[in-house]
Amino acid sequence: MGEISIERQNLDHLLADSASTYGAPYQRAFAELAEAHRGRPVTEILPLLRRAADEALLGFTDADLREQAQAISTGEPYVLRVKVA
Repeated sequence: MGEISIERQNLDHLLADSASTYGAPYQRAFAELAEAHRGRPVTEILPLLRRAADEALLGFTDADLREQAQAISTGEPYVLRVKVA
């Protein structure tokens, strides 16, 4: 499964937190994409994940995003390990 390093001050870019003023947490975007696009082709999901990651200012690699898109496509759980610096 994927792993990302993130600065502590940017943690709200990743996690859905109602107390955050940041508008595009990736966790929420991923969950919405997973619900709406399960069973769809990876090639259709990948650009949507890239846009969500870019909007959340997260530096996922293409391989990370492809792995996430594959999980959404197949309906398999996806676990992301986060290292907070």
